Amino acid sequence: MGFSLTREIKFIGTLLRMLRSVKSVDADSNFLIADELEMRVDAFGGNIAFIEGDRQWTYDDMETYANRVAAWAKGQGLKQGDCVAVFARNRIEYIALWFGLTKLGVIPALLNYQLSGKALAHCINISDVDHIILDVEMAEQWRVSKDQVDGNPKVWAAFGEVKGYESFDLALNEMRPDRPAKSEREGLTAGGQAMKMFTSGTTGLPKAAKVTHVRAQNYMRGIGTGARAKASDRMMMVLPMYHATGGLVGCGAMLTYGGAVIIIPKFSASKFWDEAVKYGATMFTYVGELCRFLLSQPPTDNERKHKISWIIGNGLRPEVWESFISRFDIPHVIEFYGATEGNVSLINVDGPVGAVGRVPSYLAWKFNIDIIRYDVESGENPRGADGFCIRENFGEPGEMIGEIREDDPRFRFEGYGTKEATQKKILRDVFKKGDAWFRTGDLMSRDADGFYYFIDRVGDTYRWKAENVATNEVAGILSVFPGVTQANVYGVAVKGYDGRAGMAAIVAEDTPDLDELKAHIERELPHYARPVFLRLSKESDTTSTFKFKKTNLVKAGFDPANISEPLYYADPATDKFLPIDPDVYVGILDGTVRL
Repeated sequence: MGFSLTREIKFIGTLLRMLRSVKSVDADSNFLIADELEMRVDAFGGNIAFIEGDRQWTYDDMETYANRVAAWAKGQGLKQGDCVAVFARNRIEYIALWFGLTKLGVIPALLNYQLSGKALAHCINISDVDHIILDVEMAEQWRVSKDQVDGNPKVWAAFGEVKGYESFDLALNEMRPDRPAKSEREGLTAGGQAMKMFTSGTTGLPKAAKVTHVRAQNYMRGIGTGARAKASDRMMMVLPMYHATGGLVGCGAMLTYGGAVIIIPKFSASKFWDEAVKYGATMFTYVGELCRFLLSQPPTDNERKHKISWIIGNGLRPEVWESFISRFDIPHVIEFYGATEGNVSLINVDGPVGAVGRVPSYLAWKFNIDIIRYDVESGENPRGADGFCIRENFGEPGEMIGEIREDDPRFRFEGYGTKEATQKKILRDVFKKGDAWFRTGDLMSRDADGFYYFIDRVGDTYRWKAENVATNEVAGILSVFPGVTQANVYGVAVKGYDGRAGMAAIVAEDTPDLDELKAHIERELPHYARPVFLRLSKESDTTSTFKFKKTNLVKAGFDPANISEPLYYADPATDKFLPIDPDVYVGILDGTVRL
């Protein structure tokens, strides 16, 4: 066996601890997310729960605010199953706000605070709300969106005042802070919907994901156990709290064990380590690009003076992983895999660099995961002569899928707000007639020890020169070139050529030496994976969870009429990157300029 006995014992021990932590979570019970948090309040009442700047809240303070929110909701006639939109930035009140709504069985719709216009209106419309709690800092975003909102939801100005809207703060001050009776949630079960979260919308408008009480509780309990979280821990929270990774996994790791969440309203790579030292952080929740941003910063005095011993998150690419933990002296990494709405979960606790999790062969029956063949060109999962999907071998990339099992709440797929969006993610008759599997949309491979490795998103992989190109692999090579801080790679259609040519939007400290960059690319990448086009960008377009947005980049292509930034193409005649001007662009299209 490639995995040592010592590490096997450690792996099994960690897995058992995590399973024990979620053992009592039961979809058929009436123990809901509100009961979960009330239990923590009763256990840790006087402990510090949240820190934001010079403000601190104890668990009791969180409860007091939540109880006032519940009383306000009841006063507005809200009842079980009603939905309230929460449009707010990361702040000390955030968890308490949705906690209070769930005390009555009201469903909070946690809106992305970066949205405005059509996307914001869309999320509100599909949430079917009569009330919107509006952070005054988001007032301008609401103003430019409200004309596209269906109906006439009542807007409450929170955390300050906005002319023309009733004050949520004043309304709460008039409410008694008594804990609502559990009977207010009578008839609800943990398998039901607790809240709505939204997909990032990297390729279109966001979808509303239904998050059940069971899912929220598992997120809050499980990962902190893997990191051996305790009451003295403090979690740096720079990820958005409307998102599952930050708001449930990261915050939950502290709230489950009596620790504190350090709320940073806006991520700053240059200030990160100073804030970590100032507030005494012992953990932080990451996404991969956040770590890449930190690694691209010049050295600071505090980057090794912090007390952070565990980092928890997802998307930490191999080319960043080792450099990050070495430079910043991070002893432990928990990399996990899962989607807010999905039924597939994996975790890698101090395992190999780059792995997103492990399913050893002797535990495979406890999981619902498999990898099947995926055809990049057709976008389909090919089937064999028997009509069923083809399971991939070790080391072979394919699409990860998760079997939907209604008898196990971990493996259910609650879906999205619309039936059409839900059905698109379900693959049927995969290995036998009548089975149903959730399509993750992620290309993965696995090794003989059961470790899984993320390769790319299904839509991001493209085909060029009859070969499949994984954008993450190419971006990883580009991002280690000196001076390059970010690289967003995608495929663009070129008239007269099959497949899609690789294009990279690069953000660099200064204009890179293109000859040296080309030599680096040729050393590190096979011919088919080398970018044909380069775009030198001032900054990357990302979601608030640091995922790259590619739709607009793909649409703009390599046409200088669409792009004010410098554009280059790899010229095979000179073996150099040469500028693209309107004449060159026309030449590429009519074939006089060859690629």
